Amino acid sequence: MPGPERPDAAPDAQPLSLDEVHAVARLARLDLPADRAELFRHQLGAVIGYVNRLRAMNLEGVEPLASPLEQPGSLAPDEPGPTLSPDTVAALAPERFEHFVKVPKVLGDAGGSA
Repeated sequence: MPGPERPDAAPDAQPLSLDEVHAVARLARLDLPADRAELFRHQLGAVIGYVNRLRAMNLEGVEPLASPLEQPGSLAPDEPGPTLSPDTVAALAPERFEHFVKVPKVLGDAGGSA
């Protein structure tokens, strides 16, 4: 069930179709319960409506920012620190293949929850 209409919500926000919501969930590898899909129809539609409002803004002459602060925080120098030996890493790994650490597949059709 959608929440109350917000005064700052995009006026052109249209809910997505249930098929679109399920497609987005599948792409994000999310297990979307059927009872939540209706809520996400409206929420995703509002997000897309807001993005469309941002696209319509005239940003000519506006310089892109890396940080909203005038002076970003200082960064520590990128220097190598202590490391673990390959034998130590292999001993800590739950699974190994020869001298490699074996991890579950996360890309492609075999991984994820959807």
